[in-house]
Amino acid sequence: MTVKKSLFVGLPVMAIVLVTLVFFTVDMTEYAIVTQFGAPQRVIMEPGLSAKLPDPVQSVIKLDRRVQLYDSPEIEYLTKDKKNILVQAYAVWTISDPLLFYKSVKTLEGASVRLTDIVTSDLGSILGRYELPELVTTQSEQTKLDELSLEATKLIASRVSAYGYVISDVRLKMINFPEANRKSVFQRMRAERQQIARQLRSEGTEEATKIRAAADAERTTILSASMRDAEAIRGEGEAKAIRIYAAAYGKDPQFYKFLRSLEAYDKVITEGTTLILPSNSELFKYLNPDANALR
Repeated sequence: MTVKKSLFVGLPVMAIVLVTLVFFTVDMTEYAIVTQFGAPQRVIMEPGLSAKLPDPVQSVIKLDRRVQLYDSPEIEYLTKDKKNILVQAYAVWTISDPLLFYKSVKTLEGASVRLTDIVTSDLGSILGRYELPELVTTQSEQTKLDELSLEATKLIASRVSAYGYVISDVRLKMINFPEANRKSVFQRMRAERQQIARQLRSEGTEEATKIRAAADAERTTILSASMRDAEAIRGEGEAKAIRIYAAAYGKDPQFYKFLRSLEAYDKVITEGTTLILPSNSELFKYLNPDANALR
């Protein structure tokens, strides 16, 4: 009974172990390479359940088929106009040929090491064909970063295709200046911005002068027209007043003289005023009724 019980328990366990050693799954994010005594035998590209001979006869190596991101170290380069810059780039890549990838670089870490060598050398040669203002500028129409990125992507992709993976994009992640050069570069940038500010202020002053001159000219025109209209209205009023005075004088000359004398008194005689008039003065006759009677 003991032997039967042992077999009853042991056979399922052995079956599970055997299944585990023979069957394996490939995830949709992976490639699988079946090796026999370390030598690649076949590549499984599609996800699902697969079988192999038990270890150590055959083994399974899995590679990540997802998009990978490589960050280069910060490296100092020389531009076409002999400017030292610190550059850090990144590359987007994926495995295209799992078997070739495994034979050439083995792992993702091996691919990164190979990329470091390629990116470092190729990016240096490309940057040597561009001047600093084409890489660092505030004028968007002057920058050539996109052109540089396309050139770097094409060149580096052609280099890594022999290792079983493809580059889809290479771009500059950071551009900086060595510590020794930063002060002079910042001073130059500050001087450029100050020059632009002076130009904008000069243009603003010129425009303000034009607006002010136009406003003054319009003001002069309006005032001239107003004064002309005022003089015309004043002339009409004075003429009308003269006609009214003439009509009033014609109706009663004595009363008119009397009113005009009263107006003259109001303008001439104030508090504390002393008048010295001859006895026959027109003003005097209304101030001294007796003298008027004598006349």
